[in-house]
Amino acid sequence: MMFHDPMAIAQEKMTKVCQFLEQNKLPPTPLNYHIGYVYISQTHRDLNERLERDIRNRTSIDSIYIEQLYYEYLQKEHQTEAALIQQVGGMIDHLNDSAQQSQQHLVGFAKQISHCIHNLDEHNVVKTRAALSDFSAHTEQLLKQHQQFKNALRKARELHEKQQQQLLKLRKQRILDPQTGLYKRHYLGHKTQLWLTQDKSICAISVLVENLDAFSQDFGELVGETVLQRVAKRIKKYVLHSGLPGRTGRQEFTIVLADCEADTAQVVAEKIRRGVSRLKFVSAKGDISFPDIDLAIGIAQHQPEHDFNTLAQRAAFAAKKAQSLGQNYYISAPN
Repeated sequence: MMFHDPMAIAQEKMTKVCQFLEQNKLPPTPLNYHIGYVYISQTHRDLNERLERDIRNRTSIDSIYIEQLYYEYLQKEHQTEAALIQQVGGMIDHLNDSAQQSQQHLVGFAKQISHCIHNLDEHNVVKTRAALSDFSAHTEQLLKQHQQFKNALRKARELHEKQQQQLLKLRKQRILDPQTGLYKRHYLGHKTQLWLTQDKSICAISVLVENLDAFSQDFGELVGETVLQRVAKRIKKYVLHSGLPGRTGRQEFTIVLADCEADTAQVVAEKIRRGVSRLKFVSAKGDISFPDIDLAIGIAQHQPEHDFNTLAQRAAFAAKKAQSLGQNYYISAPN
C-alpha cells in the first residue's frame, strides 16, 4: 500500500506509530512499522476493525500477530504469482506437445517426398525431380528450424522449473516460521477455513511455554531460542500426520486437528506434554543446571459460529486457565 503523505503529516503519523509499537511492546521492524502506519492512517477498514476488536478483547499483539494481519489483508500478490506460474507451465506443456506432434508430421512428410523423388518416372522427369528436390531442401530447413524451436522450448522449460523452485522457496518463507519451522498463523487460518467448507470437525490445541522468558532472562536469548526450537520439534513429531502445528505467539504454539473431537485432542495434548517433559538441557561445560520446561495446554472445539481466530483464541484462553489452575491442560467449554 503506497502513501503520499506530506512530510508534516507523515511525521505526525510516525509518532503515533511509535507509540502504538511501544504500547504493545513490538520491536521496530519494517513490517511492524508498515502495519502500524496503515492502522494509524485508517486506510484499510477491515484491518482496522480486526485490530481494534482484538485490542478490545486483549488479544496478544505481538510480531507474529502483526505478520498474520499483513498476509491476511495486505499481501495478496503471492496468490497471483502462483497462478501465473501455473498458467505459464500449462502453456509450455501444450506447446511442447504441439511441437512433438508437428515434428512427427513433418518427418513423415519429408519421408514421403523422398519416396516420391526416387520413384518418379514420368515425362519431363528432370524438371519435376528438380522441383521436388528443392521442396525437399526447404523441408529439411523447416525441420532444422523446428529443432531450434524445440531447443527454445527446452530452455523455457528449464527456466520454468527454476521459477517453480524459487516459488516453492518463497512459499515456504511465507507459510513457515523461520525460527521454529512450524506453520505461520495465517496459514493455519487458511487451512482451517478450507476444512470448514468441507464440514470437518476441528479442534485446536494451544501450547504455552510458561517459563520461556525465564530461560531467556536467566541463561540468555540463545538458550531461550534453543528451548523454543526443541519444543517446536517435539510438537511437530506428535502431530505431523494428524494436524497442522503452528506458531501463533512469541511463546505460544497452536495445533489444528481436522476430523477430531475433544477427547482425541486431549490424547494428543498429553503426548505433547509427556514428550516435552522428557527434554533435558545441559550446558556445554556441564556446570549449569537448567530447569524443566513448563507447559500450559488448552483445548477448544470448533463451534458453527467460530472462525480460526475465535477457535485459537478460545484454546489460548483455556491454556491460560490451565496455567492459573496449575493443571496440565484445560478443555474449553463449548460456549
